[in-house]
Amino acid sequence: MTKQSRKFEIVSKYKPTGDQPQAIDSLVQGLNDGLRTQVLLGVTGSGKTFTMANIIEKVQRPTLIIAHNKTLAAQLCNELREMFPNNSVNYFVSYYDYYQPEAYIVSSDTYIEKELSINDEIDKLRHAATCSLFERRDVIIVASVSCIYGLGEPEMYQKSVISLAPGFDLSREELISRLVENQYKRNDFDFTRGTFRVRGDTVDVFPADSSEKAIRVEFFGDEIEALSEIEVVSGRKIASLSHFAIYPATHYAVGGKDGMERILAQMEQDKENEVKAFEERGKLVEAQRLNQRVSYDIEMIREMGYTNGIENYSRYFDGRLPGQTPYTLFDYFPDDMLLLIDESHITIPQIRAMYNGDRARKDNLVGYGFRLKSAYDNRPLQFDEFERKWQQLICVSATPGPYEMERTDNIAEQIIRPTGLLDPEVVVKPSEHQIDDLMSEINKTIASGGRALVTTLTKKMAESLSSYLLERGIKTTYLHSEIVAMERLEIINKLRAGETDVIVGINLLREGLDLPEVKLVAILDADKEGFLRSEGALIQTIGRAARNSEGRVIMYADVITDSMKRAIDETERRREIQKAYNKEHGITPKTIIKGINNSLVITTPIHEKKRKLTEKERTDLIKEYQKLMKAAVEKLDFEKAIVYRDKLEKLGEKNGK
Repeated sequence: MTKQSRKFEIVSKYKPTGDQPQAIDSLVQGLNDGLRTQVLLGVTGSGKTFTMANIIEKVQRPTLIIAHNKTLAAQLCNELREMFPNNSVNYFVSYYDYYQPEAYIVSSDTYIEKELSINDEIDKLRHAATCSLFERRDVIIVASVSCIYGLGEPEMYQKSVISLAPGFDLSREELISRLVENQYKRNDFDFTRGTFRVRGDTVDVFPADSSEKAIRVEFFGDEIEALSEIEVVSGRKIASLSHFAIYPATHYAVGGKDGMERILAQMEQDKENEVKAFEERGKLVEAQRLNQRVSYDIEMIREMGYTNGIENYSRYFDGRLPGQTPYTLFDYFPDDMLLLIDESHITIPQIRAMYNGDRARKDNLVGYGFRLKSAYDNRPLQFDEFERKWQQLICVSATPGPYEMERTDNIAEQIIRPTGLLDPEVVVKPSEHQIDDLMSEINKTIASGGRALVTTLTKKMAESLSSYLLERGIKTTYLHSEIVAMERLEIINKLRAGETDVIVGINLLREGLDLPEVKLVAILDADKEGFLRSEGALIQTIGRAARNSEGRVIMYADVITDSMKRAIDETERRREIQKAYNKEHGITPKTIIKGINNSLVITTPIHEKKRKLTEKERTDLIKEYQKLMKAAVEKLDFEKAIVYRDKLEKLGEKNGK
């Protein structure tokens, strides 16, 4: 498949200013000179994202950007989409809203089944990201650290693509057979992503990387007569197509019936070998358990093409040897890809820690007969494997960690904010009566039209403080790790919109969040030195107040620790550099004005677009949502039913009914 040659082009009324031009030139020169590792040391609000965009535009290379959580990745993806409207900017994160991994606790002889909730929208975006890499070079993918986990072999994935065009010699039965091999499911009644339906000589396919458009293939004998794009709900034809490529519904493409039988035969052989090994060691319970579980999985895969926990057999599908490096998102990129790691001081330690935690859990599963040894090969990259996956790296952080600083060949410092905003003033107050003082400061902030962030050391303290503030009439939300990505972004947007005045959290408020409405950041127990109160953590937390010209930071502490002193001194150093720049250029600091954008969904349903629906489209949508709402009620899934009820209400409002 020939890739498009469109160039990266920033569309923006802004140009690099302050020390952005020097940072961009320095880093681009380093890339051109072949430097392997560089650092962009940029303070909050200095326009690091804009600098990254300019680097991408200058080097014209497919780029992977890794962020350390879904919310920051979504924010970054949205900003880059605005800068590169004519290029392919994609979002690739874990598609689990909830994930409880499979585990076995030896001490209590407790087996824990895997539980998960898959976010269909994010799964679609993952497919869209990998598809784009096969079709064009002007691709940016913003990913979480989940990008170091195994995906299917890219070559097999690409070979499984079904190429369609009018006039092709392809029968209806052959297309159906190939769709089933690629994990598409036939469903003539509930047409959803990853399914197809058959009506006479017409086959409609809902591609895995689409959300509202499907493909209609019309046959005349054993030939494709017509190919068109249709709206999923109404079935209305949108456009005639001269060509379309249907990618597999899963990243684990097998390669036909022969490939499946070969895989199952190898699984059967490995099962017999491992069962025999257990029996020879006198572990008869483990031998019986493994034999039953794997035999069941083999039959499920043979008959259904899937089994719960199929990822534990990924090595067979990929054709990898035991212990061989898994295929990941990196393998879908061309060799000249550029890697950027945002908030690298947090992201790199996350990447480093992934493998060992995964291995420890699987030792028990394999050792006690719950899984074949192939489960070890469904894993994230080891750190040395990760380092071999990229040729050139730029680490981006206001507080680079030891890894970056020891290996960097070049540091580009970006201290000046083009807006003229200064780092906030930091005030230290005693811990005694800190809650009463905090209440007073929050009320002053709200009265001036600002918002506040409060960081605590423990989850219990955050919950208690949030409840305390709510009881006293302050609109407060507690942000914690169990809140799913979509909801987390909604909480942040509500703070920005004024529906919430205060967010209380532990360490979720530090890196990368762009909240210009925040005038106050309060750090409770700032003198309790440790990970959450280290120099780097404090500098990052202080930075949350640097988007507002009236930003202030209050540290509640009984003593000034070394970390506090270094953080305050560095903040003051940066203030002085900015003051000098402002004076030289006659700049008066002004708070950043930035729109509120929900950047996680990244697709807009048909009925939410600006054009008014026709009466038929509106009627079809209402029928569809009523059907889905009724089905949800029958399954006692009332939360989903409420979602469809709200959609019906919005649909009525948008059409004046």
